[in-house]
Amino acid sequence: MASIKRDDNKQKWEETEFPLVCETCLGDNPYVRMTKEAHGKKCKICDVPFTVFAWQAGTRGRLKKVEICRTCARSKNVCQVCIYDLQYGLPVQVRDRILAEEGCKDAVVAVPQSEANRAWMTAQQERDIEQGKNVQASVPTNSAAAMKLQSMARMEPRYERNLPKLCSFFAKGECNRGSLCPFRHEMPRDRNDPLSKQNTKDRFFGTNDPVAEKMIGRQKDRAEKRRAELKARGDGDERAVSTLYVRFADSEGVGQSKRITEADLRDKYYSYGEISSVRMHADKGAFIEFTTPKATEHAITSTNRSSIGGRKIFVNWARVPKRGAIADQQESSAGGVIRPIAPPGGFKTNNSATSSGFAPVRLAGGTGSTSSLGVLRPGASLGVPRPGGGVIRRTGPDGRGAAPKPYYPSADPGRLGSRATEQSQT
Repeated sequence: MASIKRDDNKQKWEETEFPLVCETCLGDNPYVRMTKEAHGKKCKICDVPFTVFAWQAGTRGRLKKVEICRTCARSKNVCQVCIYDLQYGLPVQVRDRILAEEGCKDAVVAVPQSEANRAWMTAQQERDIEQGKNVQASVPTNSAAAMKLQSMARMEPRYERNLPKLCSFFAKGECNRGSLCPFRHEMPRDRNDPLSKQNTKDRFFGTNDPVAEKMIGRQKDRAEKRRAELKARGDGDERAVSTLYVRFADSEGVGQSKRITEADLRDKYYSYGEISSVRMHADKGAFIEFTTPKATEHAITSTNRSSIGGRKIFVNWARVPKRGAIADQQESSAGGVIRPIAPPGGFKTNNSATSSGFAPVRLAGGTGSTSSLGVLRPGASLGVPRPGGGVIRRTGPDGRGAAPKPYYPSADPGRLGSRATEQSQT
């Protein structure tokens, strides 16, 4: 329970029972012991004294303290220690920039810079908290912004941010503590490195944040690299109108991955809209087509990076292949050149002149000599015949009798559309 504040200047001082921090700042130790100091220091944003909490962030982490008050943290929905967004784990500058680009400028809260306006805003927020209203802002209002933020989210704990600070005596070569030193024995970075110059106010207001600028630059480079690869490969980059692709992630344990069926996908996505079709892509993913694009967009936003039966899934728009890409893919998967099928009864291997009305040709790698017209000479082994090819030889005592019709595999109803296998070729 908050104590009674007799002084008028202390009426706006903040008293809380627990800090508003992220999982990374708490550390990897599930048993956290905190120290609490009422009105321990002033907030670096609003200059209002607030309750200071301190704890050791993990077994190998350093001692961490809250840097801003809880009211300022709730106004931006950020952690009181690292000033990162609590929902997506991103810097404020990255989050606000994506919200502004996707048309969610109303979700970006502009904290006043002057002391009087900031005090008035703090009083309004405290009044809303007492009335039970939700003062957490900076939440995306459309699905496009939410999907983009979710694709860049960094929700896994990054405990390397809790490592101790560098030892200045080690950099000078004067540290004599050795392994008992609580600081890291590493050489410092370059003084001109922008990451070594970080400010709490700049990170809170989203201006001149070197970490955010590095993440934005990395995202741009990744997008340009992907566009260059698609352009070089010739694939289409146009997304489907109402189709999404669900990619199944591999499980960590070998042989422990649950097989996702079409029924599981329909149970997962039936609540987002009417499903036209579900096409499974082996055990790697599936294409799900809805009747409306709004249902597809809602499904992507709601189910990306979720799980089905304990198996994680990644959901995104399906791409429309470039015209002719499907035909090229089918032709490449045919398995080589289509060869004619042997006639019923097999091939004749006698050395006499053939009387079938056509001359056979030699297969690649076969034996026997050929003439300039590609016809096997007498005495050579017979291979797969060339349908309708070669010189038609007349039969009979005078050579004037009608020759029998040549055999065409494509004209045989029983072999129509069949393909030669390796065994029939050998």
